[in-house]
Amino acid sequence: MSSILTNNSALVALQTLKGINSNLAKTQAEISTGKTIGSAKDNAAIWAISKTMESDQQSFKTIQANLNVAGETVATARTGAEQVQGLLEEVKQLVIGAGRSDADIDTLNTQITAKMEQIDSIVNGTQANGVNLLNNTTPTYNVIGSLDRSGSATLDADSVRTISVTGTDLSGISGIDAGTGALATNMVLTGGATPNFDDVLATVESKLSTVIDAAATLGASGQRISDQATFVSKLSDSLEMAVSSLVDADMEEASARLTALQTQQQLGIQALSIANQAPSAIMSLFRG
Repeated sequence: MSSILTNNSALVALQTLKGINSNLAKTQAEISTGKTIGSAKDNAAIWAISKTMESDQQSFKTIQANLNVAGETVATARTGAEQVQGLLEEVKQLVIGAGRSDADIDTLNTQITAKMEQIDSIVNGTQANGVNLLNNTTPTYNVIGSLDRSGSATLDADSVRTISVTGTDLSGISGIDAGTGALATNMVLTGGATPNFDDVLATVESKLSTVIDAAATLGASGQRISDQATFVSKLSDSLEMAVSSLVDADMEEASARLTALQTQQQLGIQALSIANQAPSAIMSLFRG
């Protein structure tokens, strides 16, 4: 049935063209922004998930930066401990050199004192950003290693995973009296009829063992921090790729869809034009 009041064909063609124009606008927005979901109205559920993942990804970048700084801080302490170990090795050789009857004990004591003073300087000066893990100034050094959302949609106190590095107290390893600057008596060599190089050697050996253990502990902690920084970096990259898979537009698909929609738009305009001509065709029925 034809009607001069209602053009059903034009209405259908108009609705079809509106749908095509809406999809075309969405596709053009995807191409211009690179995102298929750019706001909550596009897909509220996926948008919310992607924003949570983006927040975590940025947090992991910050955590990685903090881990890198912490790694350098611990590496500074480890380097200082290794320097002390090297100096104690030199002291050990000097003490062994006192095991001769004609050894110059005074000169050896002077050399030992100088090296122990250097050790004292290293122990108290090995710090990074005010953190010294060698002289008990910082008994424990903490850094956030990761955030854990497992079992909970939100982060809380139980979600934070912290790496703790226990400092070591080498402040007394040098045997230098802070007030007088004198060397501890158990480190002073004596010669003559009652040499004590064997007792001093035992003392140095004990100090050396303590420093080696401290350096090894710091090295293990530094390696743990380094491994965690590498893991967090990979995790951050994985989250970035996951967010991309959720919200980024497939540019090849969008390009093909744009071409198809532009063709549909042209056809829709032609269909609407034809439909709009239908009422005028009815006039021919009334011509004599």
